[in-house]
Amino acid sequence: MHNPKVSVIIPAHNDSERLRICLRALAGQSYPRCSYEVIVVDNNSQEDVKGVVSEFMDVTYSFEGRCGSYAARNKGIALASGEIVAFTDSDCVPSSDWLEKGVSALQKHEKCGLAVGNIELFFKDPNKPTAVELYESVTAFKQKKHVELNHWGATANIFTYKSVIAQVGTFDSTLESGGDVEWGQRIFAAGYAQVYAEDCIVRHPARHSFRQLSKKMVRVAGGRHDLRQSADKYPHHQAGFKDDVLSAVARALRPPIKSMIWVFSNENLKNLDEKLKVLIILLLVRYVSAWTNVRLSLISNFTKSKA
Repeated sequence: MHNPKVSVIIPAHNDSERLRICLRALAGQSYPRCSYEVIVVDNNSQEDVKGVVSEFMDVTYSFEGRCGSYAARNKGIALASGEIVAFTDSDCVPSSDWLEKGVSALQKHEKCGLAVGNIELFFKDPNKPTAVELYESVTAFKQKKHVELNHWGATANIFTYKSVIAQVGTFDSTLESGGDVEWGQRIFAAGYAQVYAEDCIVRHPARHSFRQLSKKMVRVAGGRHDLRQSADKYPHHQAGFKDDVLSAVARALRPPIKSMIWVFSNENLKNLDEKLKVLIILLLVRYVSAWTNVRLSLISNFTKSKA
């Protein structure tokens, strides 16, 4: 075991105050400071991201004018000089031993191409979580499940080798969402091992309003729609993400018996009030997701008919 150089890549679109908190956490890592670099890629922000970055010594600022976090991450990869590349987001707070644990997870496993870290959610007001925050706490960022069942990890907390990226390629910057899914499965298809590192932790704020959650749902649905439309381009992609629109609608209209059983048996929800709140949000998510899928499909079919 040695301390290889690590390049930490953070895409940033506005979000200056939380970026400042993230950079403070990275400045206090247990990993030797001479063995890692931090690269912030400003993805066409209106806020003064460069000014925030300038507050920290040895943090590199770069700019990517093309919209999309995957384009920003690719810009960071191009600048990275480390043997290992670590990804997190501007709204994340890495634990003090984040780099140490992530590097260790990669080094411990033979031919490891992806180490997927743990993402812990926190609430705006821990004593009064909103219904959406409660929903996020039991549904979002299931990193262990992602990597073990579907071979990917959310880019808020992942580690890989620069040599792996050189072999499998960078993120598909044309995708609105789901680029971490496609990229992770590309690594798996290339024959690399993937591991879940439970002790490699970043903290992430839960979305606290339905408006924020809806925005995420539309983005994720758009990414999955793009993957469905480009099935030939992604032969390694999991079939489970290629559901057609009719199946999405069928799921939304199906009686929510399984959802009710899952919610009311969930030990992470403390009382009946929390369970009812999560169930309501879960049902709203089902219907909004179905409608978004239908809308995207109609737009796609209309565009094709006009071509």
